[in-house]
Order: sequence, then C-alpha cells, then structure tokens
Amino acid sequence: MQKQVFKILAKINKILFPSYSKRQLDLSKATKLQLAILGWRYYITKKALG
Repeated sequence: MQKQVFKILAKINKILFPSYSKRQLDLSKATKLQLAILGWRYYITKKALG
C-alpha cells in the first residue's frame, strides 16, 4: 500500500513540478528552492520504484 501512495505522488510530481533535466539546470547555480524540488522528486521516485 505504501508503494502505491508513492507512485501516486510521483505522478503528481511529474505534473506539478518542472523537469530541470530537460532545462539542463546547472546544479552549482541552482537556488535553494530548485535544489529542494530536486531532492523531493528524487526521494519520491526512489520510494516509488523501490
């Protein structure tokens, strides 16, 4: 059941948050908010796949 919740969150993330890899964001120049979004998306994706 927990995995299903993370899969739903991953789909919501894909819709709501921008994809910085498509924009070729330079991590050294990223703001704190952009880094937080990247971390959140990574955490949810990892939990949804694992």
